[in-house]
Amino acid sequence: MQVSVESGDGLERTLKVQVPSEQVDEQVNQKLREMRGQVRLQGFRPGKVPMKVVEKRYGPQVRSEVLDEVVRSTYAEALEQESLRPAGTPDIQPLTVEPGKDLEYEARFEIVPDVTVGDIESIELERPAVDIETADVDRILDRLRRQHAEYSEVDRPAAQGDQVTIDFDGKVDGEDFDGNSGEDVQVSLGEGQMPGPFEEELTGMQAGESKTIRYTFPENFPDAAIAGREAEFAVTMKTVEGPELPEADESFAETLGIEGGVETLRERIADSLERERDQAVRSRIKNQVMNALVERNDMPLPRALVDREIEQVREQTLEQMRQAGAAGDDPDLPVDRFEEEAQRRVKLGLLVNEIVRANEIEIEPERMQAALQRVASGYEQPEQVMQHYLQNQEALQSLQLQVMEDQVVDWVLERAQVTEKPMSLDALTSGVDDESNSEAESGQESE
Repeated sequence: MQVSVESGDGLERTLKVQVPSEQVDEQVNQKLREMRGQVRLQGFRPGKVPMKVVEKRYGPQVRSEVLDEVVRSTYAEALEQESLRPAGTPDIQPLTVEPGKDLEYEARFEIVPDVTVGDIESIELERPAVDIETADVDRILDRLRRQHAEYSEVDRPAAQGDQVTIDFDGKVDGEDFDGNSGEDVQVSLGEGQMPGPFEEELTGMQAGESKTIRYTFPENFPDAAIAGREAEFAVTMKTVEGPELPEADESFAETLGIEGGVETLRERIADSLERERDQAVRSRIKNQVMNALVERNDMPLPRALVDREIEQVREQTLEQMRQAGAAGDDPDLPVDRFEEEAQRRVKLGLLVNEIVRANEIEIEPERMQAALQRVASGYEQPEQVMQHYLQNQEALQSLQLQVMEDQVVDWVLERAQVTEKPMSLDALTSGVDDESNSEAESGQESE
């Protein structure tokens, strides 16, 4: 077998392979001999069909099958011989396939780039240091009380914490859009059911009052038809109901299924907040590690991998829109909308794979088991969920990838410059640092 490699633009490669005709002919003849013993033709006893008859009747079909097999096997051998790692499926074109001549074909593809991970020791990271305060527990307790509040109509402007009932009809440039109207829609102000600017306009309205609310949809809004555009909503406030909160006492704790009174309830809340904190800290530090890897390491990216990732991100976006209740046919989302995210994902995948390969990192069974239990614990029948993962290879591989990423993050943390950064739980879970909050508040005060 003769192999040559030609380099094209960037990561493009053309692999030319020549296979001796004897190798192909021998495999064709071998298959025909095997078939001869099985072929049944009228006028011939089983296994006694002349070879020339078998060749004439089945030769072209067998040769086509053999050519496919030889191309697949020699392509893999050629890649190994030339130490090439293709990114994506090759475009294979036959050059010579006639009987009696050497088989010649060429395969065009992009290769996975050589990846060298930069200096990890100089990466600077900030690990949030968060204590669960009494005020944090109080805030959750108040939220639980609001969730169990009894509401009654009030004769005053709507305020945060109230429950209001509205009718609305929105239009963009005078035209309707999916989900543009609703009647008798209940909104709990301050709970984030509606976009913040929209809720702010509802605050202060009284029952019977109507107004026009202008709202600009964010650029990344799932419905591409209205993303980034301004809508006008005709809104009527039908009722305003104020809350009457239950007392935080033993009776309230029993309502929540907690025995042991308010102190036990507060302990349960604190435990839950600690788990939430740990998860948020992990998520934030992981984002820092991934951002640092992306920013510090540049490389050419195979277009095939980026295009494949674009399609995955696009499909994920469409699925989110369907789950959000978007009606009608799927919108034609432009691919350039997902280009940046796709490139980031491909680069991170290459970097993580290189760290794993170069440092011989293997998935730790105990971490994999813990991850399975963590996922399953969120369902009513955790044992069935764990069994699903163990029997579903795709789901299991996805979870393995998450565990491996976590191990890579730990590997980086052991070598990077990590400092503790005190912050409040609210700042941690909102994604905004306490300093940013202070600056914003100062700016509001100065205005």
